[in-house]
Amino acid sequence: MTPWRAEVVTLFPEAFPGVLGLSLTGKALRDGLWSLRTIGLRDFGIGRHRNVDDTPAGGGAGMVMRADVMADALGGATPGLPVIYLSPRGRPFTQGRARALADGSGAVLVCGRFEGLDQRVIDAHGIEEVSIGDYVLTGGELAAQVLLDATVRLIPRVLGNRESLAEESFSHGLLEHPQYTKPALWDGRAIPEVLLSGNHAAIARWRQDEAERLTKERRPDLWRAYAETHVDPVKDRQLSGASDQSRDSREHVKDQCDEPDRPTRG
Repeated sequence: MTPWRAEVVTLFPEAFPGVLGLSLTGKALRDGLWSLRTIGLRDFGIGRHRNVDDTPAGGGAGMVMRADVMADALGGATPGLPVIYLSPRGRPFTQGRARALADGSGAVLVCGRFEGLDQRVIDAHGIEEVSIGDYVLTGGELAAQVLLDATVRLIPRVLGNRESLAEESFSHGLLEHPQYTKPALWDGRAIPEVLLSGNHAAIARWRQDEAERLTKERRPDLWRAYAETHVDPVKDRQLSGASDQSRDSREHVKDQCDEPDRPTRG
């Protein structure tokens, strides 16, 4: 079996494998389920100082990574793999995209720095721009590790328990239901009785209902897409009521915690 191939173009090859060398992804790397190769961008730099960037055309702050330098670096990558540039202006990275990448043979990741990458090399190489969130990092190395972690864990045999993949957040378009473990009572808080009932059908219903409630409450964007094909209007209204009750309950507990102690009357 050919390992899934990750190739990373970066100014800091020493940043890899980083956390990817730990836990399940690290074991899978050592077991040959996937491979990791870094391509040092500085090796393709211009002149005595190996420059990889220059001032922005038209003026402005910062520096821009050069198209010619990046093109030379990409020339050392494996042909045929999708090339992904980690960029805050890219399309949001999703569980579905991670699954699609895991089903392929690998990916080449470009880690940005400075003010970004010359648009010409993005256009010339058909580079896909991907964002891991609406915020800006110092460079793309951490984002690349996030993308690789989300993808590599979906490769067959990386996770021992396939059921974990089926039940976790986003696997069916929903956030995951709440999780509990021993002790049954902690700090005055009990595990929901249904989870201790042994009634597997009731447990499955509770988990589904909780997953739907949390998704509707916390991720309206996911809920809209899910509800179009999975939820009838009556249940949608019921979940709205459950979310309101849950929010009111949390606010009530917070108010009690914030309320100053009152003297007792004798």
